[in-house]
Amino acid sequence: MATTGLDAALVATAVEEAAALPRLNSLIVARDGEVLVERVFRGPDLDTPVNIKSASKSVLAAVAGAAIGEGLLPGVEAPISTWLADDFPVAPDPRLNTLTVENLLTMQAGLGSTSGRNYGAWVSGRDWVGFALAQPFEAEPGGRMVYSTGTSHILSALLTEATDRSTLALTRDLLGEPLGIDIPEWPADPQGVYFGGNDMLMAPRDLLTFGELYRNDGVHEGRRVLPEGWVETSWRGRGTSRWSGNPYGYGWWIKQVGEREVYFAWGYGGQMVFVVPDLALTVVMTSDPSPVTQRDDHVDRLHSILDQRLIPAAERGG
Repeated sequence: MATTGLDAALVATAVEEAAALPRLNSLIVARDGEVLVERVFRGPDLDTPVNIKSASKSVLAAVAGAAIGEGLLPGVEAPISTWLADDFPVAPDPRLNTLTVENLLTMQAGLGSTSGRNYGAWVSGRDWVGFALAQPFEAEPGGRMVYSTGTSHILSALLTEATDRSTLALTRDLLGEPLGIDIPEWPADPQGVYFGGNDMLMAPRDLLTFGELYRNDGVHEGRRVLPEGWVETSWRGRGTSRWSGNPYGYGWWIKQVGEREVYFAWGYGGQMVFVVPDLALTVVMTSDPSPVTQRDDHVDRLHSILDQRLIPAAERGG
């Protein structure tokens, strides 16, 4: 039986558990488009942009989709060599010519990762795009997932070359304006290409609007922002993370909680946008993104609040 609202007792428990997490800054819960929980536990208010870390990859994927919808990019099957051949290394691996926009969106480029232990050397270099494209292939294009922020940065460079507009300008025009959200400037590489897949800034309430855009199949207040079918395609898993086991679509992670499909944007340290479509549930969590000296269970506990408190609260209704 369909329900509305949220079970008050479970929500109270969720908020209590959230408040006890020392790195969690904010929590927003909306159901059927109505905000039912808004809490700031510490840190900035809900309208102040914060670093969303790798949740930027989900936003960048939306920009690519909107660009395709506007005819600024031909489609996901387009080869990246159309725009980036000049950035290829000398005597490039022939497989670079087979890479497509979709391979970048799904982290199936096969290029060696610039994340993790390679991240520092990459972002301290003088040519981020060239460095990422020069990584040796670890997998065949379209095959095993290799998570790499460099792959997302290649997408940002491609969008810039294809449209002759910066990724910042595209994000403001294709997402910020139609959604009515603020897109502050974020860092760029030495060539001026805005960082693809990291360090974007968005306020928690604007992240909720972004999550709701996907929950509503790319439509915001009656206006189509993402092409028809883009969300469904984005939420179809291709590769799988060797760390979490979660499938990955176009910039979105996928998991199952009971019989519920859950789709989520995920940034380092606990910057989360969860969408549970069949419960009309959208949840935003922002956290202190400061590096930690050793792996902790903070993100696992955020998932637990969603899985064990908020999803059951929506199932019971209020």
